[in-house]
Amino acid sequence: MARPTRLFRKLLLVLSSCMISSIGLTALYLWLIGAVPPPSDPVPKVSGIPVVPAMIAVLASLVFGGFLAWYLSRPLQHLRWGLQRMAQGHLDTRVEPLMKGRRDEITDLAHDIDGMAAQLQALIAARDRLLHDISHELRSPLSRIQAAIGLLEQDSSQVGAMVERVERETRRLDALIDEMLTLHRLTASAPVSRSAVDVIELLHDIVADADFEGSATNRSVSIEAPEHFVAQVDGELIYRAFENVIRNAVKHTAQGSTVEVRASLRTEGSLLEVVISDHGPGVPPHMLEAIFVPFVRIDRREVDRGVGLGLAIARSAVLAHDGTIEASLADNGGLRIRIELPR
Repeated sequence: MARPTRLFRKLLLVLSSCMISSIGLTALYLWLIGAVPPPSDPVPKVSGIPVVPAMIAVLASLVFGGFLAWYLSRPLQHLRWGLQRMAQGHLDTRVEPLMKGRRDEITDLAHDIDGMAAQLQALIAARDRLLHDISHELRSPLSRIQAAIGLLEQDSSQVGAMVERVERETRRLDALIDEMLTLHRLTASAPVSRSAVDVIELLHDIVADADFEGSATNRSVSIEAPEHFVAQVDGELIYRAFENVIRNAVKHTAQGSTVEVRASLRTEGSLLEVVISDHGPGVPPHMLEAIFVPFVRIDRREVDRGVGLGLAIARSAVLAHDGTIEASLADNGGLRIRIELPR
């Protein structure tokens, strides 16, 4: 810890001056009204003021003023030490335990600083995990491209198959970069561009496209929705959010089954609730929240079924519009995604 600061000396000076001034003003008042001690009092006096009590009062003022100044400046020293440690990168530093049970505004400030440090620590840890996952996701298709080029150099008769592989991996890289840019845009706390959009119309377009694509694998998508729900939203982001959730449901629902999209109005039409249910294998209960984390897959072997950013983008887009999104297990064992979007 650092030595007593200028604040301690200033507090000591101010408090002691106030106490000594109060003694002096009291003595001046007594002198003006002629109230002097009895002449038989053997205590030494100066202008009628007892010397020893005055010295005791001054000493007591210095002692209690010094204690009060120390009591007020000590926690600030802890805060300064903690902030210096955090500035050096030690974000696990906590200053509230150093307050020794204090209950005042300075302790509240220490609590807020600890909360800020914990949040920064979590954000940095999430950033490190994201960078690690991004490097892994980029390395995998690049490795396959390099392998295809190597095989092509060894055997030129496989030109068609290797070119197709390179094109597929290139498309995968392009899609990955596009999704990462979208996710960065949503997590950068930038304001969204809002305009009047009929969300029900967007849902019908998405369902029509998903139903057409799903028909190739004997899967279908149905929708039940009110006629209109016009909201002030970023149409592109909301489109991406619902599209990612519905396409994810189509991928995982069982063949011959139907993904059900049900939309309804809540709170006198000011809130739209959309529930997307599939008939797939679902997810383990402990992963219902983790599926919204970037690059999280239920089965890491399913590398051809996305990079694990779709639901993360959906959640970020919904939260950017002050909505909510949550996952639960359907009665049939599939996955149910519930989205609420305010008007």
